[in-house]
Formats: sequence, structure tokens, C-alpha cells
Amino acid sequence: MIRYIQEVRKLILIVHDVRSAHNVGSILRTADGLGIEQVYLTGYTPYPAAKNDKRLQHIAAKVDKRIRKTSLGAEQTVKWHYRKDIFEILDELKRRGYEIAALEQAANAISLEKYRATKDAALVVGSEIGGLEQSVLSVADVTIEIPMLGAKESFNVSIAAAIALYHLRYLT
Repeated sequence: MIRYIQEVRKLILIVHDVRSAHNVGSILRTADGLGIEQVYLTGYTPYPAAKNDKRLQHIAAKVDKRIRKTSLGAEQTVKWHYRKDIFEILDELKRRGYEIAALEQAANAISLEKYRATKDAALVVGSEIGGLEQSVLSVADVTIEIPMLGAKESFNVSIAAAIALYHLRYLT
């Protein structure tokens, strides 16, 4: 039996300002498959229907249906929370000792294959179009990027999250 890691670190995922419910569902399914401790959905990211949901019932049901289409039930098996303010979560995780890794193409980003988490980590992924805001990047401990070899400049956010989470889970 191949053993990829000696020690399993805690991994948290923060999904910020991702507009597509289908991307959210796919990300939740990936989080389930990789044993992610917790997923925070922040900003305008759609989220599954929840107990004490403050949204109008028909809106919550419509969004929930779209998420379930790609999550295939992962919204029931993954520990997730919706919080509008990402900075509250980032501050809380830093106080708890997590290293915050922002997944974004930036001048100061290091290539994903060179990144090694040295402690529990939180990965932040962002908007399909604009990526993560500078204010979020400035709070992160490190910015990492996935090298692109083809003509396109980036992967879909759900694919990028899967690649980075797999790296953090098994290759660091």
C-alpha cells in the first residue's frame, strides 16, 4: 500500500466571491473527497440551504438545487458555513495558528509545486473572473499559483481548488 503522507494536517478551504452555484457544488464534492476539515463560503458565494436560513425560501431552494446538481450530496457530508465577511474568518484562523495560502496569479506568487505547508493550512480561492482582491492577498501568509502550460491563463476555480487541495493534502 502506498502511503502519501506521514502526518495529516488540518486543511480548511475558504471560497470567496465565487458566483457559480455549480462551482460551489463541485468544490464541496472535492472537499469531501479530500477530507477537508471545514469549508467557509464567503462574500457573495452561493451556499446550500441551511437551518435558520435567512434567505427567502424560494431563493434558498433554487440555489440549493443548483449546488446539489454537482455536489451529489457533499453539502450534507462536508462541514461548511456561510459567513459574509472573509476577514473575520482569516483573523480567526490566524489566531488559531493556520497558515493562510491564497491561490492567485500575482507577481509575488510562488509556484504550487514549490510550496510546502509547515503547519495547518487554510486555502483561499476566489472569483472566477477577477480572482482574489488585493485586500485579501495582503492578509495571506503566502500567495501560490498553478503554472499554466497552455494558451489559457487559468483553470476553472473548482479545478484549481482541487489541484491545490490535493497538493496540500498529499504532497506537502
